[in-house]
Amino acid sequence: METFWTAPVFDPIALSLGPLAVRWYALAYIVGLLGGWYYARKLASHRGLWQPQNPPTLPQLDDLLVYVAIGVVLGGRLGQVLIYERDYYFSQPVEILKIWKGGMAFHGGLLGSLVAVSLFSYFRKLNVFAIFDLCCTVVPIGLFFGRIANFINGELWGRVADGVPNYPNFPYAMIFPRAEDGLPRYPSQLYEAFAEGLVLFVIMAIVVRCFGFRRPGILSGLFLIGYGLARSICEIFREPEGSFIIGGDWSVMGGGITQGMFLSLPMIICGVIVLILALNGWMKTKVSTTV
Repeated sequence: METFWTAPVFDPIALSLGPLAVRWYALAYIVGLLGGWYYARKLASHRGLWQPQNPPTLPQLDDLLVYVAIGVVLGGRLGQVLIYERDYYFSQPVEILKIWKGGMAFHGGLLGSLVAVSLFSYFRKLNVFAIFDLCCTVVPIGLFFGRIANFINGELWGRVADGVPNYPNFPYAMIFPRAEDGLPRYPSQLYEAFAEGLVLFVIMAIVVRCFGFRRPGILSGLFLIGYGLARSICEIFREPEGSFIIGGDWSVMGGGITQGMFLSLPMIICGVIVLILALNGWMKTKVSTTV
């Protein structure tokens, strides 16, 4: 009989300071945002990556952190409520406010951050595409810690690990107690942390070192394509949220189209369009340093 690992069950509270309880989920998002902010400041300090444009100032990046944090939280939560779990949250609307329990949709967070960055760039008179590029370069840091938070919370687990042809007993499958079925599943949260976080971070870091921010839009287009592809591949191993868009009798190597895949397709298409426009210089304008 095959023996599988049981995913560790973490106390959702990382530490308590008197009446204040800091949860792992919140801590992961804080670390992701601060890590991205720190990396963005380092990139902005390398003027050679921006010439002939001027990079955003460090005080402007401090303000950007606030804008992005608000956009990610509001957009991510609304995305989870409206896209994936409408019935649950509409029947218990008070649960919408309990973001510390988890439940953040990336595609919603992306739209929220797009609005936030657009507003920030408008008010600060900055090239919005250059700021998008900067944000896209650091976003994988937050994605990595966000997926680790999903694993710690024991949520968004993978499909039952019995669908790989000629290899039905996947040796690294895990039993997730919160799934309540005792079946071995793919640790898809860790797959996503690796693909959407670590791999995408390395790709973006290499490209920014090669091309910098001199041609606004290149990094944004690359990120949209890279994330869309990584998410779509990881969806093969992840238990689908909500209903299938197409099909439903899913096996790991074939079957239906999930909502995650469906929502990633426009990202890939937009990424290709943005990349083509950027390579032709359509988004290249001077970046103001007005504070």
